[in-house]
Amino acid sequence: MSEAKERIKCLIIGSGPAGYTAAIYAARADLKPVVYTGLEPGGQLTTTTEVDNFPGYPDGVDGPTMMVHLQQQAERFGTDVRIGMVTQVNLSDKVGGIHQVTVDNSTEIEAETIIIATGATAKYLGLESEQRLIGGGVSACATCDGFFYKGQDVIVVGAGDTAAEEATYLANICRSVTVLVRKDYMRASKAMQKRVKRTKNLKVMYNTELDEVLGEQVVEGVRIRNNKTNEKTELEVTGVFIAIGHKPNTDLFKGILDMDNVGYIITKGKSTKTNLPGVFASGDVQDKEYRQAVTAAGTGCMAALDSERYLGALE
Repeated sequence: MSEAKERIKCLIIGSGPAGYTAAIYAARADLKPVVYTGLEPGGQLTTTTEVDNFPGYPDGVDGPTMMVHLQQQAERFGTDVRIGMVTQVNLSDKVGGIHQVTVDNSTEIEAETIIIATGATAKYLGLESEQRLIGGGVSACATCDGFFYKGQDVIVVGAGDTAAEEATYLANICRSVTVLVRKDYMRASKAMQKRVKRTKNLKVMYNTELDEVLGEQVVEGVRIRNNKTNEKTELEVTGVFIAIGHKPNTDLFKGILDMDNVGYIITKGKSTKTNLPGVFASGDVQDKEYRQAVTAAGTGCMAALDSERYLGALE
């Protein structure tokens, strides 16, 4: 006789601000949530040294500490936090249906509701020096980290709307901003390109690629390469912002949940509801516009409330 599978009322996949906020609200609603942390417990914030824009920390906080606080708060209300990665799902398309989930390719569980909070991963160039200095001057979020480079010289790598937006945002804070564009044109919209051109302390270098980030512990400069002439030059900068996009962590749900052409989960209206009943999405996995810890936390709250109301309607 086969052993009965564990039945979970509210399963939360992911342990960033969205996942833990969902857990806090779900636990307080007596949904007895279970959080599976995934490969990166705490999410992207665990790679962030300083967080100054999350409410409630007047003196700032480092990312890992903040995520520990969120986990502790979720556990205080009875959340079961488990180390593990969801590797397979079989989601029901019926109201009141039970969702089948496999963890670490071995443990099978059942869930009445699922909150997806798997986040998105910033794309990087893959340079060894770039990876080594993430958190030491290399960032993928100007809104998050730009403040630390006030009055300094920085570069932005990218050619789309994200790069143009980050560059103009940084130009309001920094002494100078140099945008490195790999081709001889920007892919950004005409409106964004006009904004870039109007910004006096912003310079665009075309046919230019980042060759290496200079510095041992922190960014001290960059070496750039003109891909037409192969000429290499060095720039003195203290910040490097990579703005070549994000990849939502949604491969597990492709072909199952409705997504846009990039892979972000589409939610209904102002809710966190997906196209399947009892399955909700929160945080960067469904938000390509803001991608902030505080907005992720907000949608985590929404997902827990949506989950509670869904279960309540079934009773």
